Amino acid sequence: MNHLSNRINAIEESATLAMAAKAREFKNKGIDVINLSLGEPDFKTPQHICDAAKKAIDEGKYFSYPPVAGYQDLREALATKYQRDNHVPYRAENIVVSNGAKQSIANVMLALLNPGDEVIIFSPYWVSYDALVRLAEATPVIVQGTLENDFKVTAKQVEEAITHKTRAIIFSSPCNPTGSVFSKKELEAIATVVLKHPHLMVISDEIYEHINFTGEQTSMASLPGMFDRTITVNGFAKGFAMTGWRVGYIAAPKWVADGSNKVQGQLTSANCSISQRGALAAITGDLKPTQEMVEQYRIRRDLVYNLLKEMPGVKANYPQGAFYFFPDVSYYYGKSDGERIIQNGDDFCMYMLEKGHVSLVPGSAFGEEKCVRLSYAASEKDLNEALARMKKALANLK
Repeated sequence: MNHLSNRINAIEESATLAMAAKAREFKNKGIDVINLSLGEPDFKTPQHICDAAKKAIDEGKYFSYPPVAGYQDLREALATKYQRDNHVPYRAENIVVSNGAKQSIANVMLALLNPGDEVIIFSPYWVSYDALVRLAEATPVIVQGTLENDFKVTAKQVEEAITHKTRAIIFSSPCNPTGSVFSKKELEAIATVVLKHPHLMVISDEIYEHINFTGEQTSMASLPGMFDRTITVNGFAKGFAMTGWRVGYIAAPKWVADGSNKVQGQLTSANCSISQRGALAAITGDLKPTQEMVEQYRIRRDLVYNLLKEMPGVKANYPQGAFYFFPDVSYYYGKSDGERIIQNGDDFCMYMLEKGHVSLVPGSAFGEEKCVRLSYAASEKDLNEALARMKKALANLK
């Protein structure tokens, strides 16, 4: 009698949220845990964004239901941003603003997919891609990038994975969890493959576009022939330190935007009116606070990279964006501290939590058993201490 639907039983709890919950449990017991599990900026939302939200409350004009797809002025501002910065001719009609980029992706999956459809997921991948494909009753097809290739999937691998059932491809650049960034040349090669298959769509998750250390952010939709074949996902959480404001969006061909709007109208209706006023200030305002945050992330990346290199057996790429490392820690699988044997990434993360008091996320949640994800969206003091604890805990594994 007490049974959930098959679609819910087919998905798991978010591993990042689960590890954050375990870290809170330890903290509630008085244990000093350094939480490097959540992908959440440790900066405050810039003041001009907060001021715009306060002004909206004081004006008293934004207490009614907004349009499901978002306020017209915000959608127009987002379209202008993409025209100006990303060289993609989006208009307001192509934009749907949602309750975070996660809902944006869920809307697209429900609007686009039928049972039996396949979605190619570049791996390592953000934890929810796989779950949201299955929630839409489609089939995830995992294509694996390798550490040797900076965790990036090649166009050849994409071509080999496509079948008559393939409906979409999804990936992020800059990537969560690896920090890898696809170059324009690499995206052009993938686009060439996609354009051979008329019914294949690309879902390009660009939420970390501002946290990009390469100086080159290429939107898939900007490439020749790809405007009508690309659904761009973005949001305000990462680049503007607005995780709790819950504002994400898609920019897509109108038929996809209309379908997503229909899904959202039945599930949640519009995004919070006051959050949208903050988002408008973010997208039209001064980017200096964002640039200052990104420079801090760059410094932290180099700090963590050098500290990871001091850990025997740990292998890591040099991330070009986002704020994560995804080190291969499989050298320690099969080793023991005398009390337990580390069999996999889950064991490794629990060992680090219990013995090192550092919270990480198992790589299995991102499609790679050998790795764990470490977020460096934390202070330099905490990062130095966390990496020192990790190194000490690893030294006890024989």
